[in-house]
Amino acid sequence: MPDDETQPQNRTRTLTPADAADTPIAPPAAPTAQPSRPAAAAAASPWLLRLVAVGLVLTALNLRPAITSLGALLEEVRDGLHMSGSVAGVLTSVPPLCFAVFGIMAPRLARRFGPAAVVCVGMIAITAGLAIRPLVGGTAGFVAASALALMGIAVSNVLMPVIVKRWFPDRVGTMTGLYSMALALGTSLAAAITVPVTDALGGSWRMGLGIWAVLAAVAILPWIPSVRDRNGAPGQAVVQHRDTPELRITRSRTAWALACFFGLQATAAYITMGWMPQIFRDAGVSAGTAGVLLAVTMAMGVPLAFVIPGVASRMRNQGAIVLLLGSCGLVGYAGLYLAPAGGAWAWALLLGISNCSFPLALTMIGMRSRSGAGVVRLSAFAQSTGYLLSIPGPLLVGVLYQLSGGWGLPIALMAGLMVPQMVAGFLAGRDRTIEDEC
Repeated sequence: MPDDETQPQNRTRTLTPADAADTPIAPPAAPTAQPSRPAAAAAASPWLLRLVAVGLVLTALNLRPAITSLGALLEEVRDGLHMSGSVAGVLTSVPPLCFAVFGIMAPRLARRFGPAAVVCVGMIAITAGLAIRPLVGGTAGFVAASALALMGIAVSNVLMPVIVKRWFPDRVGTMTGLYSMALALGTSLAAAITVPVTDALGGSWRMGLGIWAVLAAVAILPWIPSVRDRNGAPGQAVVQHRDTPELRITRSRTAWALACFFGLQATAAYITMGWMPQIFRDAGVSAGTAGVLLAVTMAMGVPLAFVIPGVASRMRNQGAIVLLLGSCGLVGYAGLYLAPAGGAWAWALLLGISNCSFPLALTMIGMRSRSGAGVVRLSAFAQSTGYLLSIPGPLLVGVLYQLSGGWGLPIALMAGLMVPQMVAGFLAGRDRTIEDEC
């Protein structure tokens, strides 16, 4: 999900934030050339722009509840579907797998149908997946319905920054901040209220999970006029860069460092979303409080998603931020091991800070290339490779939990993975570009 297209650019880059999505890359001989305002934005009426803005916010609200609502009710789902710990671990590995596989399809779909149409279909897939999975009676059907919802999330997540640049080229920062905040809000909201809502609906985990389909259905509506508006549909310039030289990105050590950093931070994030409530519940914390603790962890992304990119973009080397965030993670894991219930709120806050490696990774992707086309290529490589690397983590946590009967070994694994994450992030944060290495 190349969210990096919306992040601050390296100060050596002369392109505007909308270049990568809306215009061909300016040749080196004309570094001062500026693109014209994209046709989609110029031709759109004010009411249509407002609808797109509403659609962005509602879509962002729906990009994580399918994951965090399940984390809050994972024990009930396991009991209801008779899942083993290993199978539950597979279930928590499904999100990064879907993001890696289906996210790659988004640019091609956008070229053919237009980004607004693809996002609209993505929201339909989310709605259908969330509505179907509480109705199935077996694990296979539950996983398949979850994958349908995650497919919609994957393509929508990739195309959100493309739509921002397409429709709001002069307000990229503002709109990116708006949907980033909505994404973090949806993540934390689902974690916090899924258990209370489930209790209010009679205690059925099926109702507690299925209710989120209603919010997803609402998010379909603002995209319908955009789909029918042909000015909002063109996708050729959004994702094609055929006039730019091919980068052999696999030769870049910085690209590999970024891919490893992205993958390891994604591993930590999905382990947190899938397993942290269960860690607290096994320590004696109530289900409702465990959900709120996960919400606190996720909510840390709201303010820090604004702060970290701005700070990082003003630094030539982002290694210090990587080490700071990683240290917070190590302390948080140590707390989970030593006193999971006694210091639960502190550990939730620290792990929430550590999980903000995600916006830092996106910022570094935007700074490690001198051209918009290079940023797109780097983003595709780092994120697709990173999500593939993140798949085994949640699964391995489930296996270790079942084999050991406790959380000592899984937490040791989480802390152990934080060390190579800090190393890879430090290497990726060095002041260099992939063009220097490819």
